[in-house]
Amino acid sequence: MTQAAQVLEALRARGDATKAAEMVAYHKTARECLGVPAAVLDEMARELRHDLTLELRCALAQEMWVSDVHEAGIFAAKLLTQARIRPEDEPVWRIIAEWAQGFDSWALADCASIAGAKRLQADPARLDEVEGWTTSENMWTRRAALVMTLPWARLTHPKADDLAVRERVLGWAETYVPDRDWFIQKAVAWWLRDMSRRDPERVLAFLDGPGAGLAKWARKEALRIIQP
Repeated sequence: MTQAAQVLEALRARGDATKAAEMVAYHKTARECLGVPAAVLDEMARELRHDLTLELRCALAQEMWVSDVHEAGIFAAKLLTQARIRPEDEPVWRIIAEWAQGFDSWALADCASIAGAKRLQADPARLDEVEGWTTSENMWTRRAALVMTLPWARLTHPKADDLAVRERVLGWAETYVPDRDWFIQKAVAWWLRDMSRRDPERVLAFLDGPGAGLAKWARKEALRIIQP
């Protein structure tokens, strides 16, 4: 039995049919749901991150991602979520960037985006590639460009390079403003809301300028911390 088969077997053993049915309805995914608690996925991924070489982790993550099982996809992303990867993290970034082109649900996209954000922070030059996602036909791919860059919205003491990244991402957000898709509007509002904790003046300037066309509910969300 392959390692991927072993992990899937272990996940199925920890699943719950009632919770699985609830997850299908909640996540609105075509993938099979097993009803495995998030804490179990965290524990299993943490153990294997410690035990496996990077090459084996990448191979296992790929197999789990394509298994068409919801929890396996979440597990795959958690397997690659790590702040520092030595000596070379490019294989991990390439996997995540490939996944991003086929994101099909918010939960998987967000979990993989957490892993992707770590790789962007490790090498901000990768933002050049992410910028290309902002015009993708896949809404989830466009959205991932904002979700993966959220760490820059949250910096308490940004340096000059960090501020440049913020302005770059706000430029992407500006192009999203006319898009009425709920998830895109939510992503813009999320970025602005998180940045408002650190730089409320810049958020207000955006909303008064290029962000004036955001949906009313999205503007309210963006201002939730500034104007509770």
